[in-house]
Amino acid sequence: MRRHAIIATILAVLAVPAIGLLSAQDMPKLPADITLPRAADSPGPVVFSHQTHTAVQAKVDCTVCHPKLAPIVKTKATRRDPITHAKMEKGLSCGSCHNGKAAHGFEDCSSCHKG
Repeated sequence: MRRHAIIATILAVLAVPAIGLLSAQDMPKLPADITLPRAADSPGPVVFSHQTHTAVQAKVDCTVCHPKLAPIVKTKATRRDPITHAKMEKGLSCGSCHNGKAAHGFEDCSSCHKG
């Protein structure tokens, strides 16, 4: 009986790190923060954080935004079109969520534009 208890304890101790490794593998490595291209009339740079935006999701799901709202850009040499308020007002790019309902709106410039 005591032998079974010892084996069960050893298995339980070994299982905890294994479970942690499995959950870490489920979590994709998120890209570094991205400074978005500025439109001519932009009041300042906008830095997009994947970490901040995925923190509200129960499980990280890249397809919420990619590729429909934002193309995945793998190199800095690839040109991105600036995100404008006109596009956001039509529900494109950031405006699909940042509409004042799903997430904060874009009336307060300082909530996105820094510097």
